[in-house]
Amino acid sequence: MLTKTACQVVAISAALLFAGGAAASAAPSDTYAEISAADIADPGALIADSPADLALARTADQAIAWYSSRNGSTAYQGYCEKAARLAWDRTTHHASAIEHWRSSDGVRHTTGTPPKGAFVFWDISAYGHVGIADGAGGVWATSVNGRIGHAKQSYFSHYLGWKPGNSN
Repeated sequence: MLTKTACQVVAISAALLFAGGAAASAAPSDTYAEISAADIADPGALIADSPADLALARTADQAIAWYSSRNGSTAYQGYCEKAARLAWDRTTHHASAIEHWRSSDGVRHTTGTPPKGAFVFWDISAYGHVGIADGAGGVWATSVNGRIGHAKQSYFSHYLGWKPGNSN
């Protein structure tokens, strides 16, 4: 109802401004738009255009393989979120690990062992830290002895939790 009234006011104001008042009564009284929940996109939703797009999504094993094939590399030091994104070949970009953790991009879990491929988060700086779970209490991440490596989840302090891994 408020939207209808606001649109009417805008239409009448425009008519007065451009037509000098004569056309004010010509503004249709039923011109309005209602916005429903269906009109608002869910930024965390995975929208796939076709079965082929789904086939391109990486698996947890492929995300882990991305890290393990770079074991010992220093190329992603300071870029943990980028490494996690590349490991999963994600189209969604976050500026930092802490932004990813705080986003609506996936459900946050703070208990239990993260499943294989899950994003695992720590609050170790203003930007946070993220790695990929191996499903058995370990993680692949940057900054393991100054490089990409595998460590126990407890290697990093201030554990926040985990979110399901995905290629969205």
